[in-house]
Amino acid sequence: MIIQFCGLSGAGKTTLAHAVKAKLCKHRLHVEIIDGDEYRETLCKGLGFSKNDRYENIRRMAFVAGKLSQHGIISIICAINPYDHIRKEIRVTYRHVLTVHIDCSIQVLQQRDTKGLYRRAMLPDGHPEKISNLTGINDPFEVPDDPDLHINTEGSSPEVCSVKVAEFILQHIFHTRVIQLEFGSMSGRKASSL
Repeated sequence: MIIQFCGLSGAGKTTLAHAVKAKLCKHRLHVEIIDGDEYRETLCKGLGFSKNDRYENIRRMAFVAGKLSQHGIISIICAINPYDHIRKEIRVTYRHVLTVHIDCSIQVLQQRDTKGLYRRAMLPDGHPEKISNLTGINDPFEVPDDPDLHINTEGSSPEVCSVKVAEFILQHIFHTRVIQLEFGSMSGRKASSL
């Protein structure tokens, strides 16, 4: 199973991913977080922030997630993931992909500004510290039309939000296993009747 988070910087994606992982591990599930910030320093180091580079960044993370998923590891892609086209491409390319939109208003994100990115994006043009490609401010973020789960971190604590995401994943795992069991028992009946 692949969970692709999407949401603006500071919305709480990484915080939630780690809290969700801890909850799922208590159920003896194997979980790996594929963090966009970490991957940009390693596997995706040469990529910039153009649209094509952002696509490639997500493709590389999804490739790793797909390999892990084949071995029963729940992979959480924790990245801004701003474009609907690439989110849909990942859903078509890999099995059992769920999209979770981690949402928060720009106003609250500017107040949080844990990395100082919003302050830098609002600096005047020509300022040496200005960021000109911050998603949601001066670079687009395409809000998913129909995510599998929408979490708004603005009015809920990380604990409440992580419980919702973990329960959502557990429900999907249970549902998938029931279908596999039912399909397996139907196949067994057909084979025995031949």
